[in-house]
Amino acid sequence: MDIWIWSVRLTRTRSIASDACRGGHVRVNGVRVKPAHVVRVGDEIRLRHEGRERIVVVSRIITKRVGAPVAAECYVDKSPPPPRREEAVTVAVRARGAGRPTKRERRSIDKLLGRPVAEGRDHRPHPE
Repeated sequence: MDIWIWSVRLTRTRSIASDACRGGHVRVNGVRVKPAHVVRVGDEIRLRHEGRERIVVVSRIITKRVGAPVAAECYVDKSPPPPRREEAVTVAVRARGAGRPTKRERRSIDKLLGRPVAEGRDHRPHPE
């Protein structure tokens, strides 16, 4: 399994493919598999890698890493399209040496990252 995933260029290295199998991120026909699982033509492989799920159907078995055009012929890609770059969450970056963020900046950073906002105290006098 790990050799085929690496050979058709779904992962950059064979060790990444092997780790994905061991970590339960690779499923064949809905079942988690180990790196030594035998790949057959017609198997549906689901691979969660780099924040994306790839769904491919095996059309040809290879054991050696090949070029991208040849690798693309070894499977049928049924993956959903990757998210657009605008939809990706951007991380707030502060200028180097700017010191600690102010309370207002910290709240805006927390809001951007989707963290829960702490309930603050109301500074108006309490009506009695």
